[in-house]
Amino acid sequence: MTREELDALGVATDLRTAARALGLGQSTAYQLASEGRFPIKVMRAGSRYIVPTAGLREALGIEAA
Repeated sequence: MTREELDALGVATDLRTAARALGLGQSTAYQLASEGRFPIKVMRAGSRYIVPTAGLREALGIEAA
């Protein structure tokens, strides 16, 4: 994922997008999230996982634009 793509995400993104940015497969990401072991803070909204992009940026070592 490029910095421009990351900048376009807004304040939060879905688990699939965060997994792609981290180089994780979708199945692995959902497994880690369900076990509370995803490398970034994940919030649950019903059946959806939401990942704050601030945590994603920090994990990737990218400062906010």
